[in-house]
Amino acid sequence: MELRHLAAFIAVAEEGGFTRAGERLHLVQSAVSAAVRNLERELGVTLFERTTHMVELTDTGRLLLAEARRTLSAAEAMRGVVDQLSGGLRGTVRLGVMQSQRPPWVSVPRLLAGFREEYPGVNVELRCGASAEHARDLREGRLDLAFVALPAGAARTLTLTPIASQVMRLVCPREHWAAGRDDVELHELADEAFADSPVNWGSRIVVDRAFEAAGVERKVHYEVGDMSSIVDFVHYGLAVAVLPPSVVDEAADVCLVSISEHAPVFATSIAAPADRELTPAALALFEAIRTTAAAERRDRALLPSAPGGGHPDHVHPGRAHEPAGSSGRPVDSRSHQV
Repeated sequence: MELRHLAAFIAVAEEGGFTRAGERLHLVQSAVSAAVRNLERELGVTLFERTTHMVELTDTGRLLLAEARRTLSAAEAMRGVVDQLSGGLRGTVRLGVMQSQRPPWVSVPRLLAGFREEYPGVNVELRCGASAEHARDLREGRLDLAFVALPAGAARTLTLTPIASQVMRLVCPREHWAAGRDDVELHELADEAFADSPVNWGSRIVVDRAFEAAGVERKVHYEVGDMSSIVDFVHYGLAVAVLPPSVVDEAADVCLVSISEHAPVFATSIAAPADRELTPAALALFEAIRTTAAAERRDRALLPSAPGGGHPDHVHPGRAHEPAGSSGRPVDSRSHQV
């Protein structure tokens, strides 16, 4: 059994066709088809149902896809160990990032600049998407690591390492009835029109769960694919929002109001699959992410996540801070499996 045959099988399954799989693997379609046929012949099974319009996995193909991913991942890990022994780490790491990810969370450009300087032989492929999509792609082997903003219960079979968190706050126009108040309760917002992220985004999941915990059914009138753009909807009086304070520019003509009970916490974690070992290249990137996150907490005095994903204390209005006793050292970011 050849690894290139497994790679072709995985690519066809993930891309939904031989042509797109060939583009991904930089091979002509006939070479991909031949690789899959050879694998089917060797295993004595049919992996795909082929028609003139579509290619679908058979039941056997679905069962073998997970094993093929694990086998290819193990081979890549072995190759990484050999590269380390020969004096240079090499390989490719597929990293999922969030669309609204920017300082004061982990700056991806800053992360990659430092990582490339230390490991020039490692290529990092970025894939932008929602947290729920990243969780699925990690489970199915399409990603090695990903930044996610998910409650622990929403990330089954993944290992989450907390990076940073902020208590979210109500963002409202200056003319809004809540503007100028010290805090509001979620039940007071039941009749408000909200702008929020799409339903599968981590921030949306966190806020939805907070309202559910408070027994409040809210109305999301506008779904926006970038958290900083949500502020514009608030500025023009179209809606209110619940956001991390860091995404609200200081020059924005809006008000930030604390939430007194059931305040949602936007926590960013680095996620990895719990059922397989990281390759040496992925492990090196994981450590670089932790180092970069610690440096950015020192730079911006962010409130880090509590070990094990616990919620931090409430943030004083208008001011993010580190917990009492923090000396700028990296937080205890012990991973927890969920």
